[in-house]
Amino acid sequence: MYKVSLLLIGAIAFVLNANGQDSSSQLFQANQRYLKIPIKNGAPKRNIELWSGKDKIRWFDAELADSVFDWIAYLDIEKWKGQELKVVTNASDKEIRLFNPLNQSDTDDNTNVYVEEGRGQFHFSAKRGWLNDPNGLVFFNGQYHLFFQHNPYGTSWGNMHWGHAVSADLVHWKEIGEALYPDESGVMFSGGAVVDSSNTAKPMALFYTAAEKSWGQGLAYSLDGQKFEKMPQHILAKITTGNRDPKVIWHAGSQHWVLVLYVEDEHEQHTMQLFTSKDMKEWTFASKIKGGRGNDRYLFECPELFELAVDGNPKNKKWVLTGANSQYAIGNFDGKSFLPEVERLFSQYGRDYYAAQTFSNEPKGRRIEIGWWRTHTNQGGSAFNQSMSIPMELKLRTTEKGIRLFREPVIELQKLRKEKHSVRGKKVNASLPNVLQGFKNELAEVNLVIDPQSAKNIQINVRGLAMNYNVLTEELVVDNVRAQVPLRNKKLAFKLFVDRTGLELFAQDGEVYMPINYNFDRNELTYELTAYQGEALLESADLYTLKNIWSK
Repeated sequence: MYKVSLLLIGAIAFVLNANGQDSSSQLFQANQRYLKIPIKNGAPKRNIELWSGKDKIRWFDAELADSVFDWIAYLDIEKWKGQELKVVTNASDKEIRLFNPLNQSDTDDNTNVYVEEGRGQFHFSAKRGWLNDPNGLVFFNGQYHLFFQHNPYGTSWGNMHWGHAVSADLVHWKEIGEALYPDESGVMFSGGAVVDSSNTAKPMALFYTAAEKSWGQGLAYSLDGQKFEKMPQHILAKITTGNRDPKVIWHAGSQHWVLVLYVEDEHEQHTMQLFTSKDMKEWTFASKIKGGRGNDRYLFECPELFELAVDGNPKNKKWVLTGANSQYAIGNFDGKSFLPEVERLFSQYGRDYYAAQTFSNEPKGRRIEIGWWRTHTNQGGSAFNQSMSIPMELKLRTTEKGIRLFREPVIELQKLRKEKHSVRGKKVNASLPNVLQGFKNELAEVNLVIDPQSAKNIQINVRGLAMNYNVLTEELVVDNVRAQVPLRNKKLAFKLFVDRTGLELFAQDGEVYMPINYNFDRNELTYELTAYQGEALLESADLYTLKNIWSK
């Protein structure tokens, strides 16, 4: 919490807004890159507008602070440097002293950023503000680009922009500002991105939903991956109020673009509708796939459509169609119609993992996924909220139940490894010493191969969080989250990534993915393995302490 000095910069006037309520405005000269906006978490939300002459150029809601603030939001005004701007809010002087003081800055202050006690240390989170769906995952000009739903002015959902971060290795991310701002057609809801390699300029194209007003589908493009220009007209008009989240792919066999759009039809019918185009501007309806209805969220929101080799065989490929809750179908796609062979499969069994998206042109040919992980990071005066998962490679493998989707942490995460602690061939039961007692760390990667033998129950205790596996029922329970984890060759294989804000579990080489959001006790650093009602064998344990991704 910070105390603001009372130096007032600029001239303040008080006017009536359109509803006849008091509002206040302030003129100032834009002479630095950012306008600093003091935020007090939990304060009443105020509507704030920024004007250049008769043009409204930025607008949003914020929990605007008076004399005491929790954190500062930075509004980029570099485009209007040298101009006189006006800021207007729907609050009278009796309620709040408008931007008192009104300050500008040429730098986005990084003091005490990324070192906060509640921030995940190797999961991406926005520097400030609320984050949700990953958007527009694409590789462009030698960098991975992660766009994301972002509220730069508060730690709760709202004011949807597209935030933007880049990485050379999928692990270390640098946030570089807002890519898309709300406009007169609406706020910027989710969508995808592609690189148009057939175009001489090879631009990056972003596809988004202009929500809450027009509900049209928009297109923005960039030649440098930094600055984006929106097309003046939407590429798809509103179908229903519930249409959103365009995902575009290139279908090589048909030599055209395919846009997959979530559309809520009558009677709460969830559908994925497919459109085709040669130029990404004019789109023709091709087909529709029905999902669930109402609370049956199969094929609800955030579509993904991609092709994968089965068991690594390039001559045997299948298409995967999925929605926001990760329920998916496997089938065939001819460029216009998706025909499912098996539907309503589950690929993740964790808590609060949602709206995952994959990179459309990963340079190594991998299908890499990142999902929104709803971590419990809105604590007190925190300046940020929510996280992304670690990046994972998706694969199709044959099981006794048929072809299924597997997830594996990307190999690049091994860059975070520091010290290694290994154990081999140790008996485990309730009366023996803890075989993992030599390992203690806040950030960790834990790889275990366990033969249950005569044990009826296996317990892995991760920094006070118990993971219980019932050998007879093959059920894993972690913090009341349950998943079936079938034994493979009578053995269990677990890979865990442990951060301050929870753990991500990959069981049986990624057949089961189980993210658990959980705020660990910073003082509890122990790891334990125990077998009950019998004896188990720890065949191997490789445990690594991990570095954070924020250190310079």
